[in-house]
Amino acid sequence: MKEKLKLYSYWRSSCGHRVRITLSLKGIEYEYIPVNLLKGEQFDLDFMKINPMGTVPALVDGEVVITDSFAIIMMRSNPEPPLLPRDLHKRALNYQVASIISSGIQPHQNLAVIRYIEEKTNGEEKIAWVNNAIRKGYTGNIIKNQETCC
Repeated sequence: MKEKLKLYSYWRSSCGHRVRITLSLKGIEYEYIPVNLLKGEQFDLDFMKINPMGTVPALVDGEVVITDSFAIIMMRSNPEPPLLPRDLHKRALNYQVASIISSGIQPHQNLAVIRYIEEKTNGEEKIAWVNNAIRKGYTGNIIKNQETCC
């Protein structure tokens, strides 16, 4: 019998949300192992052995550990039910939206990035900086393509 998947995540992590939504849509069972980012549990030695980057999510599938939400989602994209449209153009737009979120919006919400910005500036500047990145990503691509991508 194959060992159940283990998902190391934090309930407030948008990356973790993406993975949990995917696993749920696919009906894939997993063991949820919480990693409290606010308490710094991602830097505990035991967790660093699983993911030396000290980030969540981390999916343990037997001997394989995948530590990127997009990679985890793509690993679980088949078989049925499909996560992406079969139409090539719609599928490409979905990949575009995923890329914008994972590389253009989400990193600006990352706790480490937010703390760094706040150290260099102040709380108001931090919020303005993050809001700018989110607004640019959503209005520039995601909202524009929402009716044609899905």
